[in-house]
Amino acid sequence: MTETLSAQARERSGTGGARAVRRDGQLPGIIYGDGKDPQPIKLDPIDMLKAYRRPGFMSSIIDLEIDGKAEKALPRDVQTHPVKDHIMHVDFLRVGPKTRVTVDVPVHFTNEEQSQGLGRGGVLNIVRHDVELSCPAMDIPEFIEGDLAGLDIGDSVKISAIALPDGVKPTITDRDFTIATIAAPTIMAAETEESEEEGEAAPAEAEGDQAEDSSEESDD
Repeated sequence: MTETLSAQARERSGTGGARAVRRDGQLPGIIYGDGKDPQPIKLDPIDMLKAYRRPGFMSSIIDLEIDGKAEKALPRDVQTHPVKDHIMHVDFLRVGPKTRVTVDVPVHFTNEEQSQGLGRGGVLNIVRHDVELSCPAMDIPEFIEGDLAGLDIGDSVKISAIALPDGVKPTITDRDFTIATIAAPTIMAAETEESEEEGEAAPAEAEGDQAEDSSEESDD
């Protein structure tokens, strides 16, 4: 379901215009892009805050109704107060059928019960909770999926193993980067380290025993 926000055009731009909007209890913003002039706007701060707190808001196309006229837009920047944490200003990008955008898309993992490594007590180590993708603005995926079926301890999920929608590409193109790994359980790793330490200590103990034996022979 597409998010809808109502806004009104405002004539004054810049710092003075933004302050005047805030004094009136409204939230200043701007919409730009798609070959059109930037348009300063003002929004209801409560409606904007509710929308901003919804998961995926920054990577979702919204219907921005400016004085009753709808514009397809993508939130690009939300400035918040450093102390009070309320929204101070918001930027929107107009989008059209040919617009491409760069967004962070969350990764969801599936088939955990079919992972041999997780079944043996391994731990899913998520390297990237989100992946930066270049997408057609009108077809931004809500999420992408990493399949864990058949993965054992030491295996990993690479970006090449994730099926991306048509026209969607990772912005990192010079390597097959890792999304997640199946790591050994902490207890198993600790036991392995202890075993290695004991193995290293054993020869020293043996040398000590030999030294004692040699000393006894000399006394005789």
